[in-house]
Amino acid sequence: MAMTKMSSMFIVMALALLGAASIVTAASGVATFYTQYTPSACYENANMGNMIAAASDSFWNNGAVCGQCYRVRCTGPAYSGSGNPCTGNSVTVKIVDECASSDGCQSTIDLSKEAFSKIANTDTGEVKVTFNPTYVHAFLFHIQTFFLEVYLVIY
Repeated sequence: MAMTKMSSMFIVMALALLGAASIVTAASGVATFYTQYTPSACYENANMGNMIAAASDSFWNNGAVCGQCYRVRCTGPAYSGSGNPCTGNSVTVKIVDECASSDGCQSTIDLSKEAFSKIANTDTGEVKVTFNPTYVHAFLFHIQTFFLEVYLVIY
């Protein structure tokens, strides 16, 4: 019984440290949104939901960010004089695609319209943001996927 409690405490502490580490590595840039989610560079025609994003050349890293989760927060308008479009909320998205400058991408991170609407008014179309990897969310996503696969095999 004591070992189970100790193991549980260790896991909680490790997750807390991973979450704290992700706060330190926040980057800033510009977010836009898109509405056609498939096909994607990472998952082809697989539906990955709608809390997703495309990474720009600045952090795409030849697809190394595929599947990573990022917490995104609006910090203000992309252009001065346009009021404050931010909702005050943040959103966690999964990178599923590339937003290449050679294809005309003008943002740092291109969010799904649903994700963008969580952090800002979609009428603005473009906002300044901070974004950072959220390893805890990625870990929980993989755990959830594992248990779903186990369930489907057993069932």
